Order: sequence, then C-alpha cells, then structure tokens
Amino acid sequence: MPQYEQEQIQTVIDKIQAADWERITEQIHHQGFALIEQVLSTEQCELLQQLYPQAELYRKTVDMQRYRFGRGEYKYFTYPLPNLIEQLRHEVYSHLAPIANAWFRVLKIAQTFPASHAEFLQQCHQQGQVLATPLILKYEQGGFNTLHQDLYGEVYFPLQLVIVLSQPNRDFTGGELVFTQQSPRAQSKAMVMQPQQGDLLIFTTQFKPEKGSQGYYRVNIKHGVSPVLHGQRYSLGIIFHDAVS
Repeated sequence: MPQYEQEQIQTVIDKIQAADWERITEQIHHQGFALIEQVLSTEQCELLQQLYPQAELYRKTVDMQRYRFGRGEYKYFTYPLPNLIEQLRHEVYSHLAPIANAWFRVLKIAQTFPASHAEFLQQCHQQGQVLATPLILKYEQGGFNTLHQDLYGEVYFPLQLVIVLSQPNRDFTGGELVFTQQSPRAQSKAMVMQPQQGDLLIFTTQFKPEKGSQGYYRVNIKHGVSPVLHGQRYSLGIIFHDAVS
C-alpha cells in the first residue's frame, strides 16, 4: 500500500477511534441510528466515486428499476475490497459488536458476535455466505430506493453503515435517507436524515429492541432513499455480513 494511502486510511481509523462511542451507543440503543460527522474527506469521497466505472472491482451490478427496487443502479464489490473500505468495515464492526450482543441478549436470540470482524466472517462462510456485500449506489435525477432490509442469508449483523459520497444541495437535492419504524399494533413512524458528504451513518439492518411493560420486544425498521430532485447522488454502503448470492 502506498505511504500516502496508508496515512489517509490511518486518519480515518483515528477519527473512528476518537468518536464518542458512549454517546453513539446510547443513540443507537434509543433511536436505531447514529451519525459520526466528517469521517471521510472530500478527496476520499471523490476517489471512491471514481471507482464506480472500474468494472473489475465488482461482482454484480443491479438495475434497481428492473427488480422494482426503485430507480438507480448499485454495484457490489468483489474481494479483495479496496483498502479504505476493508479497513472501515473491520474498524467500525469492532465498536458495534458489543451493541449487537446486547440487543440479541435482551431479545433472547441465541447468537453471539465475536469481537473481530474476521471471526464473524468465518461464521458467514460456514453457512455458505462468502460473497462481499459492500456496495456503491448511484442515483440520477428521479432516482430513489424503496424501503427494504439488507439481509443476505441466515447469518446477519444487526447494524450497517452508509456514507454519502456526494454533497447535498451542491451535487444533488432530495435523496434523503428515510427510515420507517414499525412497532407491534401501532402505526409506522417515519424518520428522515440528510447526512453531509463524508459523514458516517450507522443504522439498524432489520430491527432494534424496545423495552415494554413485559420486557423487550422487536421494533421492525426499514430504510430507503427519497427521490433525487436534481443532480447525481453517490453513496457507499457497508454491510458487515457476507452474502450467499
């Protein structure tokens, strides 16, 4: 790895380690998501955007309209991942594993997440989930993503992250991240966020625990992207579990 690239990646790791993880943990427990501002520089975001046309980096391209997922396109990286994405995936996982274990414990789900991401991927591979899931998404004007959950097999990690690589209100308008929260026997609650370029947003993959009068129960959460009104929106998605297909 070139020295300059190594220094840039170390800067990102330092920012993640320096984040207030006590506050982030409280936010994730309470609302199912948390934001870490300016983890990637403008230069790093632009370099990641420039990876999009490099076909050899990807294992699969999805036309969202074809599958009625929305309107836009996304590409799943193949292994080996670009260095920055690989390091981001491993570093953030180590901070999230204790949260995931706490969630599964209170919900009485019989699974424990190991401290290191490499060990967790071994669990995926034992179930035949061996394909990379980090992806870059591209939306043009009118593009959007329907509400969904990113599950790729029996083994899954209950948190994931996204980094918007374009700058809202400069490169695009619209294109907000939308979350819907469905509690049992209640109307859905919608939440809308617009991270800035380089911000890292952690959010729940499928559900979060909520404490009720009879103990903890699951609150189901889906996410999507509202229509892009103007311009072009790129984002990097990092899912921690691997996929079957």
